[in-house]
Amino acid sequence: MRMNYLVCRSEEESRIYIPEISYLILESTAISLTSALLSELIKNNVKIIFCDEKHNPESELVGLHNNYGSVSKIKKQMQWSEKIKASVWQKIIQNKIYQQKKFLEELGYNLSADLLGDYLDDVMPSDITNREGHSAKVYFNAIFGQEFQRREESNINGALNYGYAVMLACFNREIVRLGYLTQLGIWHKNEFNYFNLSCDLFEPFRILVDREVFKIVKTPDDRDFRLRILDIFKLQLNINGKRQYLENAISIYCQSVLESLNNEDMELLRFYEL
Repeated sequence: MRMNYLVCRSEEESRIYIPEISYLILESTAISLTSALLSELIKNNVKIIFCDEKHNPESELVGLHNNYGSVSKIKKQMQWSEKIKASVWQKIIQNKIYQQKKFLEELGYNLSADLLGDYLDDVMPSDITNREGHSAKVYFNAIFGQEFQRREESNINGALNYGYAVMLACFNREIVRLGYLTQLGIWHKNEFNYFNLSCDLFEPFRILVDREVFKIVKTPDDRDFRLRILDIFKLQLNINGKRQYLENAISIYCQSVLESLNNEDMELLRFYEL
């Protein structure tokens, strides 16, 4: 750090004004950083993501003092009723399936889209009949082929996982900024997952990564796929009656979900449209 600039030294020296940085992705394990730089980045609410030797996102830094009203908000978070959590999760899954359906319709996969429409109508509170899982199988098989399996090692899954990890960091940052715990989810409850709530809220936005990876598969070029995936952050989405860049849309959406949970009012939810 020098004079509030991030200074990157390689063959040439480059500088970036720290308040203008949203994310810093460290893709090489050979990078060295100063603690002064890390401290200043955290103070400016910059999300810092570290990658492993295979360039896959592995960890991130989370600031401890991002919101001064967090104690009261965490108390509310711990008191969310099972009823409101079930209802909010139902709406989140319905919106996720709706976004998947729209993408399939755009691609002309009408039979699969119609099937997702049936699943969409059948989503129950807490998605107790797992319409999300059934929809995911139909959806991924339609866009990436019948042989595709989400859990196998492949270039497609590698690209999806990279995009999901980077975008999930947006939700981690926003939830912490708003004063809530990422660990306490409404549906995800894995005790080994530090970002349960982030994973909950992230679900409808996964489709934006899917769209970008689909384009990469269908229209390959010389650009690194990681850079192409980061094009997602140039997107503008319609939310709450306005056109917003992705980061602003995530902020509006997260606030609406948290307010809905706090006030037990489903009318406060705001979802995006492309």
